[in-house]
Amino acid sequence: MRAATRIGLRHAAGLAGIAGLTALLPGQVAAQTIRGEGTAIPGGMVAPAPLDNDGWAGGAALAPQATPLANRPVADRTPISPLPETAEPDADITLPGSDIPEGSPEDAATVLADSLVLQGDSTLIAAGGVVVWYQGARLVASRLIVDGESGDLTIEGPIHLSRPGAADPEAEAILIADSAQLDRKLQDGIIRGARLVIARELQLASSQAVRSEDGRFTRLDNVAASACQVCADNPVPLWEIRARRITHDAQTRLIHFDHPQFRAFGLPIAAVPFEVTAPDPTVERQSGFLRPGFRTTSRLGFGIKTPYFLTLGDHADLTITPYFSASRTRTLELRYRQVFRTGAMEWSGAITRDDIMPGETRGYLFGAARFDLPRGYNLGVQLQVASDRGYLLDYDVTDADRLWSGVTLDRIKRDKLVVARVGNYHSLRDDEDNGTSPAQVADVIWQRRFTPGMIGGEAMMEWSLHAHRRPSDEDIEGRDVARASFGLDWRRNQILPGGFVGAAIMGLDADLYRIAQDSRYDDVVARAVPTAGVELRWPLIGHSAGATHLVEPVVQLLWSPRGDDDDIPNEDSRLIEFDEGNLFSTNRFPGWDARETGLRANIGVSWTRIDPAGWSIGLTGGRVFRAHDDNQFVSGSPLGGRRSDWLLAAHYDSGTGLAISNRALFDDSFDFSRNELRLGWLRPDLQISAGHLWIDSERDEGRTSDTNEFTANIGWQIAPGWWGNAETRYNFTADQAQMASLDLIYRNECVSVEMGLSRRFTDSDSVRPETSLDLSVRLGGFGRQKDEQGTVARRSCMR
Repeated sequence: MRAATRIGLRHAAGLAGIAGLTALLPGQVAAQTIRGEGTAIPGGMVAPAPLDNDGWAGGAALAPQATPLANRPVADRTPISPLPETAEPDADITLPGSDIPEGSPEDAATVLADSLVLQGDSTLIAAGGVVVWYQGARLVASRLIVDGESGDLTIEGPIHLSRPGAADPEAEAILIADSAQLDRKLQDGIIRGARLVIARELQLASSQAVRSEDGRFTRLDNVAASACQVCADNPVPLWEIRARRITHDAQTRLIHFDHPQFRAFGLPIAAVPFEVTAPDPTVERQSGFLRPGFRTTSRLGFGIKTPYFLTLGDHADLTITPYFSASRTRTLELRYRQVFRTGAMEWSGAITRDDIMPGETRGYLFGAARFDLPRGYNLGVQLQVASDRGYLLDYDVTDADRLWSGVTLDRIKRDKLVVARVGNYHSLRDDEDNGTSPAQVADVIWQRRFTPGMIGGEAMMEWSLHAHRRPSDEDIEGRDVARASFGLDWRRNQILPGGFVGAAIMGLDADLYRIAQDSRYDDVVARAVPTAGVELRWPLIGHSAGATHLVEPVVQLLWSPRGDDDDIPNEDSRLIEFDEGNLFSTNRFPGWDARETGLRANIGVSWTRIDPAGWSIGLTGGRVFRAHDDNQFVSGSPLGGRRSDWLLAAHYDSGTGLAISNRALFDDSFDFSRNELRLGWLRPDLQISAGHLWIDSERDEGRTSDTNEFTANIGWQIAPGWWGNAETRYNFTADQAQMASLDLIYRNECVSVEMGLSRRFTDSDSVRPETSLDLSVRLGGFGRQKDEQGTVARRSCMR
C-alpha cells in the first residue's frame, strides 16, 4: 500500500452520474468546518447552537447566553468566515501484483484446517474450518481442493474471501459465496451464490460473480444492491438497486451500475438506460453529485438544490450548487476550497435573480484565508460582501447584520501577544447609516507579561493603536478618531499570617487622541490615569458530613485621580457588564475611551459546596462602593451612583449533566435591574438548553425598551432512529416570537432523512417574516457517512 504524503481536503464522496439519479444515490453532505453559535452554514441549513459543555463525561451543559463579545482582544460580533477542514489524504491503494516468483518462500500459502489429505502426488484436500492466507488475501471455507498441476482451487462454502492487501478485512470488501473456482492466488475466478459486502454497509447479491485482473475487479451479473437489512421472513428491503451488471473496482473504490433500476418497498421507482458510477462506503472525497436538498419557503416557494462536488487534486475542490425554485428564483452557488503547505482558504458565494426584487441581481461573497508565517505569526484575510441583508436571510446564509472585510496578523505566545487588523465594516441594519458609522477601522495591540526583577510579582505591559474613519464629511456625524495608548499593570500577592492573602496593585494608563471633524472636541487630547490599590482575601475550607465547603471573602480598595472623560468621545465603552467576572476589576469599562476613577471599594464573598456524591453549588455576592459620585456611569446603570446594585450569582452542577446558573442585579429595595437565568441538561438521549434574560431599559446605552427574552433549544431521542431538535426565541416585551424551528432526523442502517421547519418573525423595511421547510434524503452505502446525533434504528431478523 502506497500512502500519499500530501495535505488533503476531506470531503464526503459524491455520485458520478447524471442529475436524474442523484436523488436515488446521493453522496454524503460535505464535511462542515467552523460552526458558531447561531451561525448559518453558507448554502445549507442553520446549524443548531451547541450546548456549552466540555463533553458528556463529567460535563454540565449551560444554556447559551447573549452573544458574547468573545475572548479575543479585538471582538465585534461580526461573523467569522469558515476555513476548510484539512486532513491527511486518503491512502492510494495499490493491489499486490505477481512480482513474487513462483516457488519462492514468499510465494507460499498458509493453510489451517481440521484435516489435510494429499491424493496422489498433486491434489490436496483440506476440510473443516479451512482458513488460507496468501499474499494479503484471506479465505475461510468449509472445504478446499487444490489441483497441484494447475494450482486452481475448488472451494465449497460457506465462503468468506477478503481482497488482497486489505488493512482491515472485516471493514473492507468481503466476498461471501456458496462455492467458487479461483486461481492459485485467490484473486481471479468464478464465484457462485456470491454476495459482496463492502465496509459492512453495502451488500451486492448475485447468482454468480467473476473476479479478474489480480482481484481488482469483481463483476456481478443480474445483481441487487442494498444497504438495508434483509430478513428471511421479509426479504424485501426498504430500498434496493437492481442492475444487469455491477462492477466493483477495488483500486479506485468505485461501483459501476449498468442500466440501474431503483426500487423502494419492492416497487420500481426510477431507472436509467446507461451506466452510473458511485463511490463505495470507504470513500471520503471524490467528484460527483452530493445529496440533493429540497427547500420550501413562503417567499421563494418550492425549490431544489443539486450540488456537484469537483475535486481539483488533493489540495483543492469546487462545489457548484444550482438552486431552482418553481417560479421565483434562479440561483447558482459556488464554493472553492484550497489548502497549502502553510495555510488554507475557502470562498463561497452565490448570484441570484428572483421575484423578491424583480429585475435586480442579488448575491453574496464570503471568503477567508489563513497562513502561517515565520516566527509564529499568522496572517488572515476575510472578505464579506452582500447585496442586502434580506438576501442572507432569504437564502439561509447567515443572520448577521454587520459584515467585516480585512486583514489580520497575530502571534500568541505564553508571555507575549501581538494582534493587528485593518478592515472595513458594512452594516445591513435598516436603522444604521454606513456613511456616519465607523467604516474603516484599524487596531494594533502588543502585550507582554513579565516579572519585575526588583519588586517581584507579575506585570503586564500593553501598547495599542486604534483608528477609525467615517465616510461622511459632515461635522460631528463624520467624526474620525485616532488613538495611541500605553498600559502597565502590576500585582504582587503575599500570604499573610492567619491564612490571609494580601495583594498590592498598581497601574498606569495613558492615551493620546487625535479627533477630526467634530467641533465639540479639541483636535488633540492627552490623558494619563494612574491606579493604586490593595486587596485582602481570606480563603477558608471546611468539611461537614463528607462535603467540602469553600468560603472566601474579598475586599479590594482602589484609587485613581478623580476626573471625567468629557473631552474624549466615548465610542467603545457604552455597553457595560457587571458580573462576578469583573466584580474585582480595576476598570469595568470594556474599551479604552472611558476609565474608572476615584476612590472605590469592591467587596464580595463566595461560597462553594462540593458534595461527595458529585454535585456542587456555589454562590457569589458583592457590591461596589464609591467615595464620590462622579457620574462616570449613567444614573440607571447598575454601577451608577455611590453604591452599585447588589450582585448575586448562583451556580449548580449535578455532576451528571444538569446545570443551573442565575445572575441578578438589584438595589436596596430589591428592584431588579437585570436577571439572567440559564439551564442546561445534557444526557445521551436529551439535551436541553434554555435561558431567560431581563434588562431594564436605558436610553444612554441604546435600550429604549426593557429586554425580556426567553430562548430554548431542545434535542431529544424521540424513538430509536428518531432525533428531534426544537429551538425558539420569544420577546415578552413585544409579545411575539422572534424565531421558532423544529428539525427531525431519522436514521436507520440504510437511509437518513432530515426534515426542518422554521419560522422567522423579523419584520423590517428589507426583511419580511418567512416560513421555510427543508428536506434531504441520503441513502447509506455510498461514500463514508459522518456520525450524527442520536441512535440508529436497525432492523432485526427474528429466528
